[in-house]
Amino acid sequence: MRFDPPRLKSDDERILPLINVVFLLLIFFMLTGKLSTIDPIEVAPPTSASEKAAETRELVVVLGADGQLAFDGAMIDEETLKTALAERMEMAPSAQVRLKADGAADSTDVIALMETLHEAGVERLKLLTLPAGGAE
Repeated sequence: MRFDPPRLKSDDERILPLINVVFLLLIFFMLTGKLSTIDPIEVAPPTSASEKAAETRELVVVLGADGQLAFDGAMIDEETLKTALAERMEMAPSAQVRLKADGAADSTDVIALMETLHEAGVERLKLLTLPAGGAE
């Protein structure tokens, strides 16, 4: 009985399963990855000893270290912020506002902004911080 020698596989046939696995991993990470919005102002939030994570995002006000304000991803001045928030709070009175302030921002600016938010009708406000462990 005569046996033919085994046929040598080409390089393309050997690499095809690897390509399939790489594409499957790519699709998996694209579907499960977390997308986040980019703030118009770069901020470094202060740290907090509380480890409770923020639930869902609703209304986010961003305060930069230099006092710049952003709301809904756009730069805004204090008076426009107050009127825009008043309109949003009128539509959804139980909405929660999240304040993301830079850790280097002056505390009097943060308190003044909190008072402005209260005047606009905000009843529930959360100050976003980072855990004290130095996480980014």
